[in-house]
Amino acid sequence: MTSNKLVKWNQSVDCCSWEGVTCHEGRVIGLDLTNESISGGLDDTSSLFSLQHLQSLSLAYNDFNYSQIPSQFDKLANLSYLNLSYANFVGQIPIAISHLTRLVTLDLSCNYYRLYLENPNLNMLIQNLSDLIELHLDDVAISMQGKEWCRILSSSLPNLRVLSLSNCDLLGPIDSSLRNLKSLSVIRLNGNNIASPVPIFFANFKNLTSLEVSSSWLNGTFPKKIFQVPTLQMLDLSNNEDLQGSLPEFPLNGSFRTMVLRGTNFSGTLPHSIGNLKMLSTLDVSYCNFSGSIPDSMASLTQLVFLDMSSNMFSGSIPAFSMAKNLTNLDLSSNNLTGQITSTQWEQLLKLEYLYLDKNSLNGSIPVSLFSLRSLKVLGLWSNQFSGQLKEFSNVSSYMLEYIDLNDNQLEGPIPMSIFEYRGLKGLSLGSNKFNNSLDLSVIQPLKNLSYLDLSHINLLTEYNDFNFSLSLVQLQTVILASCKLKKFPDFLRNQSNLYYLDLSNNQIYGELATSIGQFGAFAQYLSFSSNKFHGSIPRSICNATQLQLIDLSNNSFGGEIPQCLIEMSGIELEVLNLRKNKLNGTIPDAFSDNCDLQILALNKNQLEGGLPKSLANCSRLEVLDIGNNHIEGTFPFYLNHASLRVLVLRSNKFYGPISNPKHNAPWPMLQIVDVASNNFTGNLPIMLLSSCMAMMDRAHEAHSRLSYLQISTPNGFYYQDTITITNKGLEVELVKILTIVVNLDFSCNNFDGPLPKEIGELTLLYILNLSHNALTGEIPASLGKLSNLESLDLSNNELTGKIPVQLANGLIFLSVLNLSFNQLVGQIPFIKQFATFSENSFKGNERLCDLPLKSQCSLEEPRLPPPTYEESNWSMIDWNYISAELGFVFGFGFAIGPLMFWKRWRIWYYKHVDDILFKIFPQLYLGKEHHRRQTFRNQGLRH
Repeated sequence: MTSNKLVKWNQSVDCCSWEGVTCHEGRVIGLDLTNESISGGLDDTSSLFSLQHLQSLSLAYNDFNYSQIPSQFDKLANLSYLNLSYANFVGQIPIAISHLTRLVTLDLSCNYYRLYLENPNLNMLIQNLSDLIELHLDDVAISMQGKEWCRILSSSLPNLRVLSLSNCDLLGPIDSSLRNLKSLSVIRLNGNNIASPVPIFFANFKNLTSLEVSSSWLNGTFPKKIFQVPTLQMLDLSNNEDLQGSLPEFPLNGSFRTMVLRGTNFSGTLPHSIGNLKMLSTLDVSYCNFSGSIPDSMASLTQLVFLDMSSNMFSGSIPAFSMAKNLTNLDLSSNNLTGQITSTQWEQLLKLEYLYLDKNSLNGSIPVSLFSLRSLKVLGLWSNQFSGQLKEFSNVSSYMLEYIDLNDNQLEGPIPMSIFEYRGLKGLSLGSNKFNNSLDLSVIQPLKNLSYLDLSHINLLTEYNDFNFSLSLVQLQTVILASCKLKKFPDFLRNQSNLYYLDLSNNQIYGELATSIGQFGAFAQYLSFSSNKFHGSIPRSICNATQLQLIDLSNNSFGGEIPQCLIEMSGIELEVLNLRKNKLNGTIPDAFSDNCDLQILALNKNQLEGGLPKSLANCSRLEVLDIGNNHIEGTFPFYLNHASLRVLVLRSNKFYGPISNPKHNAPWPMLQIVDVASNNFTGNLPIMLLSSCMAMMDRAHEAHSRLSYLQISTPNGFYYQDTITITNKGLEVELVKILTIVVNLDFSCNNFDGPLPKEIGELTLLYILNLSHNALTGEIPASLGKLSNLESLDLSNNELTGKIPVQLANGLIFLSVLNLSFNQLVGQIPFIKQFATFSENSFKGNERLCDLPLKSQCSLEEPRLPPPTYEESNWSMIDWNYISAELGFVFGFGFAIGPLMFWKRWRIWYYKHVDDILFKIFPQLYLGKEHHRRQTFRNQGLRH
C-alpha cells in the first residue's frame, strides 16, 4: 500500500488545504493519516506534539516499527478522538493517555506484538476518561478477573456505548455491575476466557445492536430474551462448544442482519418465524446440533447473502431460495438432506458463487448448465448420490470456476474433458465415482493454478503408465491418486517442489522408493504410499522432509532397518508413523526425542527384535502403540505412563513375566483396545491395569466421544483414521474405522493363572473379551453378566470350575460368539436367550456339563433351570431388544465374515450399516470429526 495523502502535500500552499488535514480558524484540529504506509518510529521529539489544538488524530494502519507509544501525548490535551490501531506499537500503554480527559473515542486495538496494561493498569488508564463513548482495546493484555474489570468500567465510564475488549486475557464471570452501563450498544468480548454463562441482564440493554462473544469458553444456556432485543442486529457466539441454547420465535420485522452460532451446542429446530428476519444477510449455524427440516419461510429472506447450515442433522429436502436474489454462498453440507433436486431448484442455485451440498443423500443428475455459470466459483457436491452422465460443455475457458468437488457420488460414463479447460481451476476432486474411461493424466498440464487434485478410484492405467510428459505445476500442493491401478511412480511428481500432501495408497507401484521420489519431499507434510509393492530399504532421504507430520508406508515389502532419523523426527513434527506389514528387521532405534509428538506408532507384522525403546516414554501424546507380530522381548512396559494411550497391541512377541508393578498405578484412563495375546506373560490377571481403564467403563459424560471414530488430526488440518487388526474366533478382522466404543481385551495364549477377577464386570463397555488358552482357575464370576455390550466371550482352554452363572445368559444380550470349551465346568447349561443360539462347540470339553445343546442329559439329582417364559423366549419383540439384536447382528456378522472384510464391497456395506444404526439410536451424537479429504480441500481455499 502506498500513500494517497502525504504524497500530495505541497509545502508551498497552506497546510489547511492538504488532504487529511482539518482546520478551524487557521489552526489544525484534525489529522487523518490512516493507512498511509508510514514506517519507522514515533518518538517524543516529533513535531506532531506541537499541534496542541488537535482534536482528532488517526495514525491507524501504519507501521511504527514496534516502537512504544510516546509519552508526550498528554500535550494534545484537546484530543477527543485518538486512533492508534493496527499501527505496530508495542509495550506498556503510557500514563499520558489517561491525561486526555476530553477523549470521546479511544482506539488502541490490534497492534501486532501487543500492548499491555500493567502500570498504569486499566483502572488508572480510564478513571479520568468519564466522557468516553467508545473504548477499543482489542488485543491489549489486561489480565483481570470478571468482577474487577466489570466494576472498573461501570464506575468510570457511565456514558459508554461501544465496549470492544476482544483477546484481552480477561476472565469471567461477567459481573452484574456491568448492567450499570445502560447506554451500551456494542459489546465485543471475543477470545477471552469468560468460562461462564451469558448474563440475562444483557437483554435489558435497550440500545444493544451488536453482541460478539465468540471463542470465549461460554457455558450454560444462552438466554432466549437476548434474541428478542428489538435493536439487536449482530450476534456472534461462535466456537463456544459448551454453550447450549435454542432459537425462540422471532417477532415481525426483527432487526437481525448477522447471526453466527457456528460451533456451539445449540439444538432443536429452526422456527418458522425465522422468516420474519427480513433484514438478515448472514446466517451461520454450522457445526451445531440443529435438526428437523429447513423451514420454507427462509425463502422469504430476500437480503440473505451468506447461509451456512452445514454439519447439523437437518433432514428432508432443500427448500426454495428463489426470493434470496443476493444469496452468493450456500452451504448445506454434512446433514441428512435427501431427495432429488428438481430442475426448478437447480435453477435457483445457479446464481450462487459458492455452493456446498457435500455429504448428504441427495440424488438425481447434475445439470450441465451448472458448469457454465460466469458467477460460480466453488461447486461442492461431494458424498451424495448424484448419478447419470456428465456431458461435455463448451466455452468454459472464460468462466470463474475455481474449485470442483464431485467426489464420492454415482456419476457414470466418461469424465468430460471440458472440466480440464477451466484455466483458473485451483481445486479438482472427481474420485470415487463410476467413471468408466481411463484418464490420461496429461490433461491436467494446462491447469497452471491447480493446487488440489483428487482422482482417487479413477483408472489411470495406460499400457506403460507413461507419465513422462513435461509437467511442472508450481502451485500443486495436494495430490490424491489412491486406488488408481498405477504400476509405477508418476514421474511428474518429482518436479513438484511445493507438494506437501501426497496419497498414492492402494496401487500396484513397484520398485524402490528411493529411486521413485528422488529429491521430492523437502516440504512434504503428509505421505501415504501404503498398500503398494515397494521393496528395498526405507530411504534416509525421506528425513529431509523436516515438516513431515504423517508417513504411512504400511503393507509393502520394505526391508532392512528403520532409519534412526525417522524416529528422531518425532521431536520435530512427526505425529503418525505407520510401517505395518513389511519385512523390516533389526531393533527399534532408541531415539525418540525428549519433546516427542508422536500419536500413532504402528510396526505390526515385521521382523523386529530386541527390546522396546525406553525413550518411547518421551512420547506423552501417544494414542496408538501397535508392535504386534514381531520378535520384541521384555517385560510389560509400565514405564509408558501416557494418559492418552487408547490402543496397546503387543500380540505375538516375546514378552514375559507378570503384568503387575506395585510402583505404578497404570494411569491409562483412555485404554480401549489391549491385545497382549500369544506372549509368555505369567501370574494373575492384572487387576490394577484393568481397574485403571476408565474408557472401558460406562460413563455418561463420555457419551459423545464414545460414538466418534479414533482419528488423529495434525496442526494443518489433516485427518488420519487408523486401522487395527483384531482376532476373534481365530479370524483376523481389520477394523478400518475404530469406533471409540469398540473396547477389546485379549489376554489369550499366555500363562496367566489364578481366578478370574470379578472387577472385569465393571468394564461395562467391553465388546470383546478373550482370556482363552491360559491356566485360569476358580468359578466364572456372576459379575460378567453386567457386560451387557459384550459381543464375543472366549474363556476356552483354561481350568475354570463350577457352574455357568445364569446371569451371563440373562445379561449378555449382544453376545454372538461364545466359547467356554475345554474347562472343568459342571451342571446344566442355562440354555435361554442368547445362550440358546450357540452350538455344542461352545461348551464341549467340559465332561460334567449337561443338557442342550450337548447330548448328555443332566442327572435327576442335578437341579434344572426353569423353562424360559414367553417373554424370555420372545425377548427380541421388545423395542429395545430389537435394537440390541440388530446391533448384535451387525457387529456379529462383521466378525463372522472376517475373511470377507478384506473385500471392499463387503467392508463398505458393513460400516455403512454400523453408522446408520448407531446414529438412529443416538441422533444427538451424529456430529463427529469431518473426513480429512473435505478438510484439506477446503483449507486450501474452498471456504472464503
